[in-house]
Amino acid sequence: MSKDFSRSMQNSSSHLRRKPGIWSYTHLDAPLLILLMMLCGFGLFVLYSASAEDSGYVMKQAVRMGVGFVAMLVIAQISPGLLERWAPWVYAGGVILLIAVLLFGVGAKGAQRWLALPGIRIQPSEIIKVVLPLTIAFCLAGRPLPPTLKQCCIALLLIALPTLLIMKQPDLGTSLVIASSGIFVLLFAGIRWRYIFLSMAAAAACLPVLWMTMKEYQKQRVLTFMDPESDPLGSGWNIIQSKTAIGSGGFSGKGWLEGTQSQLNFLPESHTDFIIAVLAEEQGLLGVVALIGLYLLIIARGLWMASQGSDSFGRLICGSIILTFFVFIFVNIGMVSGILPVVGLPLPMMSYGGTSIVTLMMGFGVIMSAHTHRNVVI
Repeated sequence: MSKDFSRSMQNSSSHLRRKPGIWSYTHLDAPLLILLMMLCGFGLFVLYSASAEDSGYVMKQAVRMGVGFVAMLVIAQISPGLLERWAPWVYAGGVILLIAVLLFGVGAKGAQRWLALPGIRIQPSEIIKVVLPLTIAFCLAGRPLPPTLKQCCIALLLIALPTLLIMKQPDLGTSLVIASSGIFVLLFAGIRWRYIFLSMAAAAACLPVLWMTMKEYQKQRVLTFMDPESDPLGSGWNIIQSKTAIGSGGFSGKGWLEGTQSQLNFLPESHTDFIIAVLAEEQGLLGVVALIGLYLLIIARGLWMASQGSDSFGRLICGSIILTFFVFIFVNIGMVSGILPVVGLPLPMMSYGGTSIVTLMMGFGVIMSAHTHRNVVI
């Protein structure tokens, strides 16, 4: 017994003296980084066709992805303890920016969601996607779990404030995703089932109020979801064309740059919200399965990293960010295929856009930080 114990101690000592690998210095997770690079490359491949072979879109998207990877690298170097201490201050700054959007923001297509700064436009709601889970995890970490009713109420108030401000822009899709990102933290914290059922009942009771506060075009989207053929040349046009594109791709697709719905401009927003319809038409079921498989590998890796967290803050933040990533994927694919109302959410790393990509990569940087800093190197 004593020999076995001494041998195990020697093995442990040699393990602790082992020189750390290069990845420990960068604080990046190699498997997750490779998967993200593959996803970005796939996204540029599809975007070139979806943007009518306009290389300008592809170059801008590649630059934004590069900025996103740099942001991920920088965030990964910050220790989770420092992120935890900064969270409430960044949250307060994000709320101030959301208020500034309502007062001074610039609009597009009937929505006021951006702040115009010298040489750049930013969308503060995208920043909140990363900041809100950090803030809720900050409120719950370091305290006995599951959270008490008081802690849950405080967390729900912190979730409700930015959610309501974003709904006023109006941006229903982003507000729902942001609310989900905060609620996921509560779920990972082990919130009691009775609180969950009470929340579901309260949400159901608020649905009539939500309907009355929705903009007319948002109500029309819900009605179109119920019966898109009721207005095939108006509000139902987008979903009808996207379903046509998906169905016409068949098993193996029509071939790259050979899609008729996208290349002939029948499919609206083909390079942004409806980009997966372009993929389905040109690469068929095989292309869609390949993309979903890549997403699932990223989600599986993220959840595994969450399970390896050494403290509650790391586990909560990793789990909530990766599930928010899943919500983006599920809602976008659901709305393009007609099983969910159109709410205007981009497909992660595939749809053309700037702030969304950078903030998503920052979120993965937080995950890598929590994972790679979990153990103290001796």
